[in-house]
This record gives sequence, C-alpha cells and structure tokens, in this order.
Amino acid sequence: MNGPEIERLIALLGRLPGLGPRSARRAALHLLKKRETLMQPLGAALADAARAIRACSVCGNLDTVDPCSICRDPERDAGLLCVVEDVGDLWAMERGKIFGGRYHVLGGSLSALDGIGPDELNIASLVTRVASGNVREVIVATNATVDGQTTAHYLAERLSALEVPLTRLAHGVPVGGELDWLDEGTLATALRARRAL
Repeated sequence: MNGPEIERLIALLGRLPGLGPRSARRAALHLLKKRETLMQPLGAALADAARAIRACSVCGNLDTVDPCSICRDPERDAGLLCVVEDVGDLWAMERGKIFGGRYHVLGGSLSALDGIGPDELNIASLVTRVASGNVREVIVATNATVDGQTTAHYLAERLSALEVPLTRLAHGVPVGGELDWLDEGTLATALRARRAL
C-alpha cells in the first residue's frame, strides 16, 4: 500500500518501546505531515545523538563526554555508589534530585531465562571500583522484580569480601499509596520492612 521508505519508517518506529504497529503508523503519518518542522529536525537530532553520545567508561551512563558529567562533578560524593540496572534508572534517580553520590550502571539484570549471566553485565568493573578503596557504601537500586532481586543477591555475594557496607533501596507502600490498591507482594514486603515510628 505504501512505498518502501514509508514502510521502513513505520517498521523502525514500531521497534520503539510503547509503540505497536498502529501507533507507529500514526507517528509516521504525523512526521510526514510535519516534515519541515518536525521530521527533518528530529532526523538531524538523531544523527547528532548517534554521533556524539557514548557510554561513560567509569559508570556506564550515556553522555557526550567521557567520563560523564556526573562522574566529573566534584560536588558529588565519590564514596557513595548507587548501582542501577539501566541508564533509565539512573535518569529516574536524577529527576528526583535526591541523590548526591555517583552511579554504576550494570546494563541489565541477571536472567537465566534470557541467558544473561554475570559476564554480560558490568559487574567486574563494579567490583574493581569498590575494591579501589574509595567507596564507603554501595546502594543496590535494582528493580523489585525476580531478576532484580537475583542480581542484588549476586552483588551482595560478590562484594561481601570487600567489607564495604551494602544497602538496598526500601520496597513497600509508595508515598501517597492506598493499601486497598496495592498487590499482595508489595504489602508483604512493606510489612516485613516495617520500622519504628
């Protein structure tokens, strides 16, 4: 029905997270209608990003400089290291402006079903960073999923010999959450992690 260029555009858009075939067609049509004001600037921005952005050799964050701006920031506490699964998790932490330390991006989580083992993740460099002696606490901020929990336990085993305190993000009832709307797993975790008032 469409030319190969349009079909290729739709197919590529459909590979983006959150876009199925119908959404990709709508996005492609919108881009084609706004060719000069949206499509061409978007194409140029994508080309610039592909050319300039690289992974930080220290933490794995994405930036235009290496080491990244977070690793280079002298105001950040280099002794506090937050371990996250992906760059999106790092960006989520940064949006809140609540963490003043440094990060380490694993590049995913351990998953036997997907064939992702320790060698596929950025774990060896984490161990090296912690062993350097500059880190006084490691905060494991992996997701509260089976794979995230497995990864957290594996990291605890790998880092245990280094005698650096290892902490985990709290899980349970979110701020503003109502108990009636929470699943049983979240409630059970919150109950186990209760603390004194």
